[in-house]
Amino acid sequence: MSQAAALPDVIRDFERIDSALVDQAAQFPSSILADVAGRRGALSGRIAPLDPTMKFAGPALTVEVRPGDNLMIHAALAIAKPGDVIIVDGKGDLSSALMGEIMCQQCVALGVAAVVIDGAVRDSVAIRELGFPMYAAGLNPNGPTKFVPGRLNHPISIGGVSIKPGDLVVGDADGVTVIEREKAAAMLPLAVKKVADETQRIADIKARKALRPKWLDGALRAAGVIQEGESL
Repeated sequence: MSQAAALPDVIRDFERIDSALVDQAAQFPSSILADVAGRRGALSGRIAPLDPTMKFAGPALTVEVRPGDNLMIHAALAIAKPGDVIIVDGKGDLSSALMGEIMCQQCVALGVAAVVIDGAVRDSVAIRELGFPMYAAGLNPNGPTKFVPGRLNHPISIGGVSIKPGDLVVGDADGVTVIEREKAAAMLPLAVKKVADETQRIADIKARKALRPKWLDGALRAAGVIQEGESL
């Protein structure tokens, strides 16, 4: 039997990204982190915050459920540590909510940093008033069942992105970006430089020094839009 086959469905402990790196990553927009990570790692835009003011950063605690059943989310809350981001592969199902106000109140009491669900939630007004960062694919007033088994802290895929337990997850008004735990430390200096470059670019635009990017003519020539020696 392979090691993978021997793994239990519920993995209680896993290596989380260092908290100091989480604190650093929280200073950057999700878009900056997605750019420096190779323009990848951003979840589908259908998974969005209930309120654009919501933001978070933390290590992923991964959950796989069957559509419409939230048993394993309750199990995740039983093992979650303060600062964890609960990431739920709900299979994109919107026929019933997987979480609502009561479970979000539980998240706040436990110190959970955020929840990201590829599925539906409910009690959206109450969750907004609570201020708990909830990202979901939609809303539905129907409640879930609580008896179908699933898995905790196995690799999952939601919103077109593969996520492993312990990976860095950052969310804001634009959406959610995931960076592999092993790569996160190397991405943060790149994020610092990216912010500095973009700040300078904006300053140059405002000063009317550079009203188009330097790379534009070269990219147009490479695409065959203009010929060598031409420029716009």
